Amino acid sequence: MSKIKTARFDASKYLDNDEMVAAYLNAALDQGDSDLLLAAIADIAKARGITKIAAAAGLGRESLYKTLAPGSKPRMDTVLKLASAIGVKFTAVPLRLAAA
Repeated sequence: MSKIKTARFDASKYLDNDEMVAAYLNAALDQGDSDLLLAAIADIAKARGITKIAAAAGLGRESLYKTLAPGSKPRMDTVLKLASAIGVKFTAVPLRLAAA
């Protein structure tokens, strides 16, 4: 009996346009989990180029990896710089509209 080989899913391979990036990030935001949000930003950074995103956010590559590591608690200004570097902005909507 032969073994089936599987590959680990890599979301960054599918984040190839701005609309997909926004939808992916919104799905992460909807969960209300900061670790999931950082993981989504990490996937987007990988898709767009870690070195490029780190430079655009004013971080070194290693600092970016540490910032996006599971369990990290980055400052809000760092998260906003990363959002800008990956080409998105955060927008607030009233909860009653978000639930509809």
